[in-house]
Amino acid sequence: MLRAAGVQFTVAVATIDETSILESLAAEKAKPRDAADLLAEMKALKVSAMHPGALVVGADQILSLGAKFFAKPGTLGAARKQLQELRGQTHHLTSAAVVARDGIAIWREVGEAKLAMRPFSDAFLDDYLKKAGSSVLTSVGGYQIEGLGAQLFSRIDGDHFTILGLPLLPLLDMLRTQGVLEA
Repeated sequence: MLRAAGVQFTVAVATIDETSILESLAAEKAKPRDAADLLAEMKALKVSAMHPGALVVGADQILSLGAKFFAKPGTLGAARKQLQELRGQTHHLTSAAVVARDGIAIWREVGEAKLAMRPFSDAFLDDYLKKAGSSVLTSVGGYQIEGLGAQLFSRIDGDHFTILGLPLLPLLDMLRTQGVLEA
């Protein structure tokens, strides 16, 4: 998304145990926005400490259905099970971005979208997974709304970029205020 928006950047992976942290936050009944924000902040701070003076963006996305958090499915079987659980339900995608400099968070934004997944048959689901293939494993929802996954939904309320995993427009505004992008 950043590249498509004309932002030049380099990638540095923050090695944090997202699964354990997410499980702990779910056990504590943390709100999805707090969980997404904390994970984004942890990533930004970890990388920022290794790159003095740089603006570092950390981001994360949480899918929640009621009090339950979902992670990226690890297999097509797990994706099938997850999509069966989401089918006919309305879930939320919460995307957070935190910008850090010199190990200090200096900006944050959390966006939320509400997605109503339509009821669909197991035959439709099997066909969807066959056509989509392993690409469903790269998304926390087991779908990619910008492609074939759009057919899974009856209604979507929220910012397109938040659904894709990053509150992009507020982040671009922040980068303009920091002089990274032209105003």
